[in-house]
Amino acid sequence: MSLKQIASMVGTSVSTVSRVLNNTSSSCASKELQDKIWAAARETGYRPNEAARELKKSGRPESAAVHISIVMARVTAEGDPFFSEILRNLEIELLKQKAVIDRIIHVEDFVRNNLSDSSGVIILGRCSPELLKKIQAQNKNIVGIWRNPMNFNIDEVVCDGKKAAELALNYLLSLGHRRIAYIGDCSYESRYVGYCDTLFRNNIPLDYNLIKQTNQTHEETERAFWELLEKKKTGEDDFSAIFCANDYSAIRVLELLGQQKPAIRRSISVISIDDIEEAQNTRPYLTTIHIPRQEMAHLAASLLIDRITRGHQEVVRIEFPCRIIYRDSCFSQQNLL
Repeated sequence: MSLKQIASMVGTSVSTVSRVLNNTSSSCASKELQDKIWAAARETGYRPNEAARELKKSGRPESAAVHISIVMARVTAEGDPFFSEILRNLEIELLKQKAVIDRIIHVEDFVRNNLSDSSGVIILGRCSPELLKKIQAQNKNIVGIWRNPMNFNIDEVVCDGKKAAELALNYLLSLGHRRIAYIGDCSYESRYVGYCDTLFRNNIPLDYNLIKQTNQTHEETERAFWELLEKKKTGEDDFSAIFCANDYSAIRVLELLGQQKPAIRRSISVISIDDIEEAQNTRPYLTTIHIPRQEMAHLAASLLIDRITRGHQEVVRIEFPCRIIYRDSCFSQQNLL
């Protein structure tokens, strides 16, 4: 399958297809068009000419290529841009490494798929022990890529969510904030643990009225925000900052804050984790913790292919550091006094 044929399938130019598949520009096409191009590439088993020539030269059949399945283990019905972006990074990296993506499976569709015909599996997002057992029963070459170390007996590429939360909270504390609300998942969630531990270490008691358990959809985020804001306005439970477990929730919080009077907008700082592309387009620009998605995808793809080719046999865990991206959504408490 050539670039020209993919361009014909999705109704765009060959140059646009090339830029998308070679990741030369993230703005060369809309997200919808990029999704169509990648779907066509997967459907047709596209490989760069160099990879196709190598297979032909070696005399191996098409089936001799490395075939990868990706399991989306933690994606809500509403979706999460973080996982969409890291999936795109994986597609780019696997294409560079001359691998073919057989299928992308969402967890609810897992029972209708068989992974035994793939060379290996990448699990994207936090995976339950039960799901992992089902995957291992079908394929032994597995790499997990997620925010938090899971301590499973498989290769992992991680960026510790607890450390990311601690970095976010320490920054808010350095700005003088002491009343910090939390919006996000609280169940077995390392970001929530990082939030709690940092407050404890700074002798700040937990106020459970400021902790809002959500499934991290926009609907749940809105509910949590309005509950917090109502108590702030009445003086029942004041706070000066909100830590959101991910950018997807934080972006919605900033949108809702933008509907408030200037005095309210300037009295609440917002910080989160992920540094997705949309975080650069908010008002104000979102301060967040950068998760190195491109590097994590690169190492996950390399690690899986190395395991498939028996380059290593022991379990490997690669942990990437995170870093804060200073933007405009956090304010010093002293400046507000």
